[in-house]
Amino acid sequence: MIKNMRRGLLAAALAVAVLAPSSPAQADEVTLMDAIAALPVAEEIREGYKRELYPHWKDDDKNGCSSRNDVLIAEAIEAPTVGAGCTLTGGVWHSYYDDVMVSGPSGVDVDHMVPLAEVHDSGGYGWTTERRRRYANDLGSEVTLVGVSARSNRQKSDQDPSTWMPRAEVHCRYIGEWVVTKSRWGLSVDQAEREALFRYTADCPNARLVYEPAV
Repeated sequence: MIKNMRRGLLAAALAVAVLAPSSPAQADEVTLMDAIAALPVAEEIREGYKRELYPHWKDDDKNGCSSRNDVLIAEAIEAPTVGAGCTLTGGVWHSYYDDVMVSGPSGVDVDHMVPLAEVHDSGGYGWTTERRRRYANDLGSEVTLVGVSARSNRQKSDQDPSTWMPRAEVHCRYIGEWVVTKSRWGLSVDQAEREALFRYTADCPNARLVYEPAV
């Protein structure tokens, strides 16, 4: 398990995304501003998108739990009971998007930080099925998948930061995690998204990101 207590630690560290690499020699460390500037700019391509093109909630690490349940177990404020077949009952989670406490796993959505449709728009349209699967179940990153309230996840839907943001108190953290995810997976941004990222980052002048590019 790679994510235990990760959200509290991240919030304490300048409220900015930090991805702990498996090997420090492979990590990239940049300022948030520089990371945004390095993202390629391209028009979005939605053509051909279907959610099923991105196989998700798989047990790729073969531990008996889906990637969704791995995230729920790791991020719980009060641990759920793990039953046969990795069935979860009980537990409490904090949704940082809207500062809501959620009781029981059925009330928690595991959000892809960069939504699957946005991934497709930003380069995923050219990926193999295997790479799409790796993104959709990315447990090698501490920020690609995040447990949040169902309500906030529905509000966000497939929007990027130019049209949706969580509560103001976590803007720096959210932008950092968004940029880490786009950088890690080699995704592009459109012009409106890029402008929004720079606009919000003005409030995070000292933010630095550490991430490991996905293979």
